[in-house]
Amino acid sequence: MQILDGRAVSAHIKEQIKTEVATIKQNGGKTPHLAAILVGNNPASEAYVGNKVKTCQELGFGSTLLRFDTDITEDFLLAEVQNLNDNQDIDGILVQLPLPKHISENAVINAIHPNKDVDGFHPISQGKMLLGQDTFLPATPYGILLMLAHYNIDITGKHCVVIGRSNIVGSPMSVLLARNTNPGNATVTLTHSRTQDLKSFTLQADVIIAAIGKARFLTGDMVKEGAIIIDVGINRIDDATRKSGSRLVGDVDFDSVAPKSSYITPVPKGVGPMTICGLMKNTLKASQIKH
Repeated sequence: MQILDGRAVSAHIKEQIKTEVATIKQNGGKTPHLAAILVGNNPASEAYVGNKVKTCQELGFGSTLLRFDTDITEDFLLAEVQNLNDNQDIDGILVQLPLPKHISENAVINAIHPNKDVDGFHPISQGKMLLGQDTFLPATPYGILLMLAHYNIDITGKHCVVIGRSNIVGSPMSVLLARNTNPGNATVTLTHSRTQDLKSFTLQADVIIAAIGKARFLTGDMVKEGAIIIDVGINRIDDATRKSGSRLVGDVDFDSVAPKSSYITPVPKGVGPMTICGLMKNTLKASQIKH
């Protein structure tokens, strides 16, 4: 069993990006600039956005963080997105989800100009992805592909089972794994909360992508020997042994699954750092396309 170390892989990729950005600046080129919008003070969202801003600084990107209270109106937020669309110095825009219930996430995502959609959520980005055209890929699935490529894990012809069908991870992941690319060319089964006898699918899987949002959902008895396990879940559970009283676990029961797997991502320090890499590579790409 080998741990797929997202922190180490992301450090390698970030160093490559940092070098490329330095070269761009030396040649008089445009510094990539990412703008983030954070509504409210959700602790998880605060941490995610903070990591993204910090990474921008590490890589030599410009960054802008706009913070708003939860009582802002949808029209106000849409106007702020349009201001960023019109700002020629801004290359990429991300709006941290979730948003307050009175604001439509779809309306906000649709308002971001497709050329600045570095999260890869816009319908045009998703449509191009489905057609196999060049576009911004959703950051988490993109990060997983980068990890598989880094470890030279060939999934050609393998049976990949994706657990979860969200538009952020599960659905795009199923599309990307099946594409005629490397990594790709897998046979993909997309499962979800309504799938009957899910265990019968996971026991057939050479690769399992767990993104269902349930702590330790995938257990050792659901996995065959030698399977490759990618755990996208981030769940906080009580833990009296920790000073904070809690800790993070994934959608995979690591202790029972790891001994049966050939490769497995930990939580934390697995897929999470790779998501930020995907976002940063998209931002660099957006800047290069525009300039």
